[in-house]
Amino acid sequence: MTTATAPGQQSFRDVWLISLAHGLTHWYLATFFLLLPVIGREFGLSYTQIGIIMTAQYVMGALTNLPAGMLVDTMGKKGYWMALSLFWIGFPYALISLTHSFWMVLICMTLVGMGNNFWHPAAISALAQRYPDRKGLVLSIHGMGGNVGEALAPFVIGAMLAWFSWRTVVVLNVAPGLIMSVVILLVLGAFTMDRHEEKTKKHAGGFKSYMKGFSQLLTNKPQMLLAVSSAFRNMTQAGLRTFLPVYLAYELGYSTFIVGVILAVLQLMGFISQPIAGHLSDKMGRKRVVASSMALTAVMIVGIVLAGKSLIFILFVSLIGFFLFATRAVVQAWAIEAAPRNLAGSAIGLQFGVGALGSSFGPALFGIVADHYGIYPAFYFLAGTIVFANVLIVFMPSGALEHREVAATT
Repeated sequence: MTTATAPGQQSFRDVWLISLAHGLTHWYLATFFLLLPVIGREFGLSYTQIGIIMTAQYVMGALTNLPAGMLVDTMGKKGYWMALSLFWIGFPYALISLTHSFWMVLICMTLVGMGNNFWHPAAISALAQRYPDRKGLVLSIHGMGGNVGEALAPFVIGAMLAWFSWRTVVVLNVAPGLIMSVVILLVLGAFTMDRHEEKTKKHAGGFKSYMKGFSQLLTNKPQMLLAVSSAFRNMTQAGLRTFLPVYLAYELGYSTFIVGVILAVLQLMGFISQPIAGHLSDKMGRKRVVASSMALTAVMIVGIVLAGKSLIFILFVSLIGFFLFATRAVVQAWAIEAAPRNLAGSAIGLQFGVGALGSSFGPALFGIVADHYGIYPAFYFLAGTIVFANVLIVFMPSGALEHREVAATT
């Protein structure tokens, strides 16, 4: 039995609004990845320092994701949490414009990491609760919003950099997040999502029951296998997102505009693949989709190393985007299915928190390997991390996991 109501036209409007706002959270991340080579050259940063900047952001994610999920589950008000997250992500970019040192950039990106990690427990759990039978598809639409943000940002920001300094660009870039946070408050606020939360909370049994269920969540084998697998998958993704633009600019000598185009292609292919993967996982099962996509991602990473400056390089990059991003929403849906209903936010917080550990180590380890052995062995290292992530998927049960109403079940 489910407590979610059947989604209608009104609620599906909310799906698109939340997905659009999700795109802005990724817009800001994509903006910084494009700015990294520019800032790195101005400040004279090494590969290791560039990796440490992104590692600091992901470490903060590892520390704040799980508490964020707990707050969302116990306090509700998902619309408020989403609005706060958007504001918190955008504002530190205004501070980056004032920086003149590696350490100040490091602090600003750490603040961005804190704000970013309130978004997913609120948004993903809300959508999954309202569409219990179509999680894969609905969460893939949410994921598509992220791909749109990351695809458009390189074009827009790349064009702006042709006319303005990077410091002016980051100040102007604050406005979209502020505007969307206000829209989220006005349209969602504390009402649209919380009507559904209240029905779930009536069955939750209070804070004591929540903590009992939360302790069970940490010993849930499928949940932890997914979390650790996500950590190694995220290590691959974070390393690519951080150093692919640096590689294109430093090693291949491409202009900022061309780098932006290639990054946009990467995200565009993820935009295409996510609804396909989400729909197939709803029909065929999560395991088949995740395992095949991860295996093919590893092959494509090796392909970009072998391709060099040839045109086939773009093909391999686009296929990485197709297969790598295809797994994201499917794993999120899988994690929610492995959790009690009233712990959906905590389950997502756990996934993103443990996953952020992988994201934390990925850029730093890539930078260290690249500085000591060269950038090509560093790409092989990333291929190895997603292969290991796929090995863990082998131990996941193949069938669909049952939905559970409350955490306090024994």
